Amino acid sequence: MLGNIIFINGNLAHIQIPEGTPVAEDLINLHILFEDDKKSILGEVEDMDKQIIKVRFLGEITNGKFVGGVIRKPSLSAKIRVITKEEFGLIVGEKNASSMVLGYSPLYDNFPINVNINDMFSNHMMICGNTGSGKSWGLARLLQNVFENTNVLPYRSNFLIFDAYGEYHTAFQEINKINPNFFFKYYTTNPNDTNGSLLNIPLWLLDVDDMALLLDASEHSQLPILEEMLKLVQIFAESDEMNLQYKNHLIAKAIMTILYTNQTSTSKRNDIFQILATCSTPQFNLEAPVQGVGYVRKFRDCFIIDKEGSFTESILVTQYISEFIKEEYDKYEAQSVSFFTLEDLEKALNFTLISEGLLRNEKTYSAAIALKVRLHSLITSDNAKYFAFPKFITLENYIASLVTMPDGRKAQIINFNLEEIEDRIAKAITKIYTKMLFTFTKRLKDRASIPFHVFLEEAHRYVQNDNDKFLLGYNIFDRVAKEGRKYGLIFNLISQRPVELSETVISQCSNFLIFKMNHPRDLEYIQKMLPNINQEIIEKQKSLQPGTCVGFGKAFKVPLIITMEPPKPAPHSSNCDVENRWRA
Repeated sequence: MLGNIIFINGNLAHIQIPEGTPVAEDLINLHILFEDDKKSILGEVEDMDKQIIKVRFLGEITNGKFVGGVIRKPSLSAKIRVITKEEFGLIVGEKNASSMVLGYSPLYDNFPINVNINDMFSNHMMICGNTGSGKSWGLARLLQNVFENTNVLPYRSNFLIFDAYGEYHTAFQEINKINPNFFFKYYTTNPNDTNGSLLNIPLWLLDVDDMALLLDASEHSQLPILEEMLKLVQIFAESDEMNLQYKNHLIAKAIMTILYTNQTSTSKRNDIFQILATCSTPQFNLEAPVQGVGYVRKFRDCFIIDKEGSFTESILVTQYISEFIKEEYDKYEAQSVSFFTLEDLEKALNFTLISEGLLRNEKTYSAAIALKVRLHSLITSDNAKYFAFPKFITLENYIASLVTMPDGRKAQIINFNLEEIEDRIAKAITKIYTKMLFTFTKRLKDRASIPFHVFLEEAHRYVQNDNDKFLLGYNIFDRVAKEGRKYGLIFNLISQRPVELSETVISQCSNFLIFKMNHPRDLEYIQKMLPNINQEIIEKQKSLQPGTCVGFGKAFKVPLIITMEPPKPAPHSSNCDVENRWRA
């Protein structure tokens, strides 16, 4: 017996310690049972001095099971005691065929804390804490526990880690030693890294929204340009007779439009020749023969300028061009998705800009030239290699290839090392992959039949309140946070600055592992965004040791202090050994 309840204030019981009764000094955070004839109520010691113990009510134990929340408070005469180890299992989770060990309780002699696998991994999760608090170790240990768990063998699991610093290769590369059917696959952005495959994305799997992100579009007027570019690049990639006729139709219309502008003949000729340099056919190229009455001219010779500043063969070339314009082709679409390269994309964009006169219009010039410059910069930069997929592949086959080893066996952990690319491209790539996975999972005949768990390390660099909603009408991270769970696409965010994360995404997380955090803005933000977090949890995490966290959410009956075992092997995330580096 600890004493008697002297009064209850809201959700807090004040217990008077009998005079002369020795009380353990380590009662703080221990769990207390209030027992009377009708009920057993669980509480947690929140504060104490030499005379009073304050206990917060957590829930009731009914028929041998813990139920969160208290409907009726205990009577003032209730018996009060610390729970036993056997009873503690009711609130930390019982070991069974559907559970796994998450960590251990430092308050109860390292009693194992078990979580239900579905409660833990069927919902979005956030892991946060200061740098050095143990986030990377915690994530590594979490996944190692998944694969070391003998209750459920996660052979068909898909854990995709977007690794900002290349930390996790060491933690998971030997996963095959746990079970010969487990495999780790590694993608890198460093071409000199021989441990894995170079990250590579098929361009034809990107839609208008993806291109807008990749080329950093900022205006609505740029979206129709990108849409026309993607339409044209697919048409230019095909080579059948119908496609050839449509190309001729497009080129002819573009040239005819230029001929009837008020530019000088020299400017018209330059624009026409630039179109042919971008896209040409046997009928439209500088050497193509143009048949006149009793004579033949090369296409280029039709644009010789006379003394009056006019084309010498304007009538002949106009008649020739008009023959290829067919109204029925105005709504023509590519018959299939085809392979193309960044260079093909640039040709399609240039054709769009010239043929539509977008570079001659003051209102559209800046938006058009920005896309042209950014695409060319991408092509000439080191980032171009990440979009040089060698052959055509469908979305379904591409997703399958991501989770398959070179010898055809299933990979369960797929690590994308984004260390070598700047934040803007890294953000675009994570959004593109997220969009692909969302599209793939939505197309599955059996909903949520192939779950994917996406881990975003340093999530505050990607999951932000961007202008995507203004430009595209949505943010893919927000959409997945709200809709992805029912399709089996689950987010896991790892961050040291929650205040920089999207409010929508945080609000959709159901499980939290909070390592030590001190920054008041981050603490205030988390408390504001999460209705199920209280001051008690905030205070708990302030004094945590590295590798220890507060766990709460759907997978936990009550907020728990959890010590995670050191991962074996550990991720490459330790601090610099300054002392040894300083030694001569």
